[in-house]
Amino acid sequence: MQIVKRAGPQPGVGKPLHSMDSIDPNPQGQTFAVERNPRLRYIIPAVVAVAFLMEQLDSTILITAVPDIAKSLDTTPLRMNLAVTTYILTLAMFIPVSGWFADRFGARRIFTLSLFIFTIGSILCGLATSLPMLIATRALQGFGGAMMTPVGRLILIRSFPRSQLVTAMTYMTLPAVIGPVIGPVLGGFLTTYLSWRWIFWVNLPFGMIGMAMALRYVEDTERDATIKFDFPGFVMVGLGCVLLQYGIENIGRPTIPGWAIVLTLAAAGLLLVGFIRYAKTAASPAVDLTLFKLRTFRIGTLAGGICRVGLNGVPFLLPLMLQVGFGLSPIVSGTLTFVSALSALVVRPASAKLLKLYGFDRMLTWSAVFGAAVVAGFALITPDTPHWFIIVYVFIFGLVRAGQFMTSNTLSYSDTPAAQLSRATSLGGVLQQLSVSFGVSVAAMLLGLVTLDGSPLTPEKFHIAFLLMAVIPLLGIPGFLKLQPEDGMQVSGHHRLPKT
Repeated sequence: MQIVKRAGPQPGVGKPLHSMDSIDPNPQGQTFAVERNPRLRYIIPAVVAVAFLMEQLDSTILITAVPDIAKSLDTTPLRMNLAVTTYILTLAMFIPVSGWFADRFGARRIFTLSLFIFTIGSILCGLATSLPMLIATRALQGFGGAMMTPVGRLILIRSFPRSQLVTAMTYMTLPAVIGPVIGPVLGGFLTTYLSWRWIFWVNLPFGMIGMAMALRYVEDTERDATIKFDFPGFVMVGLGCVLLQYGIENIGRPTIPGWAIVLTLAAAGLLLVGFIRYAKTAASPAVDLTLFKLRTFRIGTLAGGICRVGLNGVPFLLPLMLQVGFGLSPIVSGTLTFVSALSALVVRPASAKLLKLYGFDRMLTWSAVFGAAVVAGFALITPDTPHWFIIVYVFIFGLVRAGQFMTSNTLSYSDTPAAQLSRATSLGGVLQQLSVSFGVSVAAMLLGLVTLDGSPLTPEKFHIAFLLMAVIPLLGIPGFLKLQPEDGMQVSGHHRLPKT
């Protein structure tokens, strides 16, 4: 598909988030929106940034309020992990189809609709009176969120010439840094001094501003009714992931009989294996599995994903331990944990230098080892630990976590051919979301297993869960050891003799 303003898409193209690398910067002499109206250089990134800020805030603001929401909805903090994972899993399910929706119905239309769905979902979440209602409304939120950011990125690509795209992306991704920093503190403040319901209602003004700006300043693209969508593949992958998640959820805190858990996990496995077989013959499968033939992508996403699962359980376990185990207020908990997001600001400039010195293989292996050690170290934190020490330790955890994430993400796309880059970023984004979802689920499962006897959630129970979670990052090391020194060398700039 030609990425141009007011130019109709090419028939037969239905793959999500089409490749930026094959874009002609100025096909047939047509101008981009920002060239016709220079003010849009700032306005369009701002419109897309609103969507990014809403999604990033929502991904971090809820965790701090989990104990209060659980008490209000008459459930347990462990069951509340369903409200967290449902949102993330819905994101992962629908991100791959966002490009198809944009091509079929128009990017501006889908972007505005996604903002509307996300905002309505946020209002309904704040009105929830039971856990099932909150889970359902979180799924609605996730559907809107899955469309917002990928389609917003597509709007940027279509609005800017390639020479200006890097600057535009920088403006747009600032919320990705700001959101995780202010999310825990804002969530703690709203929960402590107003109500947990305001952590959802705070999205209302952002959503209204975003919709108004999108309708006013974003040009729409023509629609193509001829593009095809791999519905059978989407159902197999989506339902397989949902059943896998549901099965894991029930291991620690079963709500269905044991035989039903086994059947659920077996059905998930059959669906995912069935899709692997189906994808070999499908013309345009919902997920392009041929990308896993590329060693750097396979190791970066799969081995890196395993490592991320272990690290992604901490943001769920830590606020629970501070509030339920230690008895701290949400605002204190948020103040102690928000510093982990600041670590990304430190790691970002340092990661390039470290990669050049040590290469991907050593960086990923050692970051997995350090990550496991730091996660295990949370078992040493007690109610008597000084708050300043907790802040410093959480910051160190954030450094290790951000370093591992950035390195594995960079490796995933370092050797990906330009023609496959679009599908690789789409699939990689889905796997990243799944690593967050499974990280929370596994953490809740382990916490459930250590309290199966009905004992309360004491600090000691959390310590055991942290020690068990610390094993998971180590499981990614065998994959990292299969890397060659030359893998990703063009990106890292690291030069070392190949392994013999």
